[in-house]
Amino acid sequence: MTDLGLQGHVVLVTGGARGVGAGICSVLADLGAIPIACARRPPDDPARVAGAEFVTCDVRDPDAVGAMVADIVDRHGRLDAVVNNAGGAPFAPAADASPNFHRKIVELNLLAPLVVAQAARRVMAEQPDGGSIVNVSSVSGHRPSPGTAGYGAAKAGLDNLTGSLAVEWAPTVRVNSVVAGPVETEQSILHYGDEEGVASVGRTIPMGRMAVPTDVGNAVAFLISPLAAYITGACLTVHGGGERPAFLDAGTTDNRMENHTP
Repeated sequence: MTDLGLQGHVVLVTGGARGVGAGICSVLADLGAIPIACARRPPDDPARVAGAEFVTCDVRDPDAVGAMVADIVDRHGRLDAVVNNAGGAPFAPAADASPNFHRKIVELNLLAPLVVAQAARRVMAEQPDGGSIVNVSSVSGHRPSPGTAGYGAAKAGLDNLTGSLAVEWAPTVRVNSVVAGPVETEQSILHYGDEEGVASVGRTIPMGRMAVPTDVGNAVAFLISPLAAYITGACLTVHGGGERPAFLDAGTTDNRMENHTP
């Protein structure tokens, strides 16, 4: 691994027990950081977060978050970075989902990252080197998100929040986001069907595949590293080129995209 200057850095990763969060922890551990994965329940497969500490916390609870951050500082003496990764939403048409369902989605994907960021900032503001916060966002916040409307709206809010906090908390605390496209995890089949469904979705992406969790982890590692010391308020898109516009394949001329791909 390239040395990014993260040796010994204490990094809290919310939702770090599985999926993208586990991939982020893996990258950070390989780079010599001390990742601390938090989730509401322990990982199903501890090997996924090998090299990371684990703590239980409901990041929607401000008191629990405050206690968790205080415990990390008590044990390690500092908190160098936070990765707000916890989030997600099941498929639910907006017309059918209850107001309580939408409230919970927004609470987890937008309000919880703010709660964690506030608690972390109180610590980082007193540290000589400050700190860094990375919010894991989604392309769903930058284009229509049918079936997960509340989630898309919350992620759009998260990217806006990223810019606001970056301005308010500079120069001591840097705040950025990683805007992730589809990521292949152990939960992918819940969204895309069987393995062929996952592969089919991957073929719609210019890079020919979905991201894997470590792709997001590599972007996070860069943003919290000294290499990004002048980067704050940025949204780094990690989506393999995005989604092919439908019109490229729908036309009937010889300029169709399919005629120009190997």
